[in-house]
Amino acid sequence: MAEFDTIRTSVGARASQIDEGLRAHMSKVYGTMSIGMLLTFAVAWAVGSSPYLLSFFRNPATLSPNILGWIVMFAPLIMVFAFGAAINRLSAAAAQLFFYTFASVMGLSIAWIFQAFTGMSIAQVFLITSIAFAGLSLWGYTTKRDISAWGSFLIMGVIGLIIASIVNLFLLSSALMFAISVIGVLIFAGLTAYDTQNIKNNYIQMSRTGNAEWLGKAAIMGALSLYINFINIFMLLLQLFGSRE
Repeated sequence: MAEFDTIRTSVGARASQIDEGLRAHMSKVYGTMSIGMLLTFAVAWAVGSSPYLLSFFRNPATLSPNILGWIVMFAPLIMVFAFGAAINRLSAAAAQLFFYTFASVMGLSIAWIFQAFTGMSIAQVFLITSIAFAGLSLWGYTTKRDISAWGSFLIMGVIGLIIASIVNLFLLSSALMFAISVIGVLIFAGLTAYDTQNIKNNYIQMSRTGNAEWLGKAAIMGALSLYINFINIFMLLLQLFGSRE
């Protein structure tokens, strides 16, 4: 009986350590993501509110991208693939620096919104996105339902969105843009819940190894995943509901 009590106490202590570590891990994920968001919108506002600075990337009158603008537009996508390929060779500190650099470049790529949309509508859509994101992420964290099967379907949806968006750069179809925005919001909403549960499950599985370096990089990767979901939901909702200048 005493042996059983000892085992039960040991298991309870281990579970308590995992819960405490998980809370710290998730706090780092959300904290890193929040800093990235601040960097993105600070850069976007600084460049987008200045016609002179924006002119380096887009025509201030038509907002059509120039060569540098096209580079900045696709740079975040290229950086994500590069980050995924190089993550095993990077230290946790280098991964964090890469993430903040990525967030700054993303700010350059979306700076045009401060010329295209009213400041009030940007703030309103940001607030709506924040509330929706928080609810979706909380559900993904707390639900007992296994939603891991969503992953492949959602990733296929993202690939389809990327292809459709590239095609629409040339077609300039408002109907296709509307469809992309609506479907995109649903896909990235699902990814927010899925990624949150995945971050949680990965920590629980890997915390037993005690690999602090891996856990540090996992927090950065988790922050990147959630950050991308937030930015995409925000931009798609802005296309749907933003008031243009």
